[in-house]
Amino acid sequence: MRPHGESHAIARIGWLRAAVLGANDGIVSTGSLIVGVAASAATPAEVLVAGSAALVAGAMSMAAGEYVSVSSQSDTERADLAKERTELATVPEAELHELARIYEGRGVEPALAAEVARQMMAKDALLAHARDELGISDMSTARPLQAAITSALTFTAGAAAPLLTVLLVGKDLIIPVVAGVSLLCLIILGAIGARLGGAPVGRSVARVAFWGAMAMLVTALVGRLFGTTVA
Repeated sequence: MRPHGESHAIARIGWLRAAVLGANDGIVSTGSLIVGVAASAATPAEVLVAGSAALVAGAMSMAAGEYVSVSSQSDTERADLAKERTELATVPEAELHELARIYEGRGVEPALAAEVARQMMAKDALLAHARDELGISDMSTARPLQAAITSALTFTAGAAAPLLTVLLVGKDLIIPVVAGVSLLCLIILGAIGARLGGAPVGRSVARVAFWGAMAMLVTALVGRLFGTTVA
């Protein structure tokens, strides 16, 4: 029987989460800021400066935040692996029994579970415990630099759409066109993210579109309020 290749969405979870979060944040935050600043009666040049600053600051913030967050996860994984390595060296029989109990808990008969645990530990004891006891695998392991770069690049790509729109439309059209372009990009992003992640497309699209619209609406109201007050 010929083996067949399989592609699972979980294999993409590391970069997919950072990519979707980065692009979504870029669209929502930059689009909302542009709409809010435009609603305050700012000139197109002022709107463009504010949007550009939001793009640069947001990309750097996303990169730094992802790197710090995922680095913390990576540090925890390394600490757990170091502890497991020590236990395997000092109490191997206890670790063997612990692994066998894990397999029993998953429905394997006790005798077979003990044999499976013995064979798994004979091949690579640390790998077996990392995967089955700690839940650490190649697919889910933390990669700080990958997450940081992915978030920065996708934030920039997402923020570029509403920012470029400002250059292409007149002053009176900035708010409706930027809002429309931002919502369209969010819908496309939601559909792509859902397809790549194997999730329902309709639910994902509705979720990102609703919260994106809410963010721009609230920001526009704040911009209009403060713009009127300052004027």
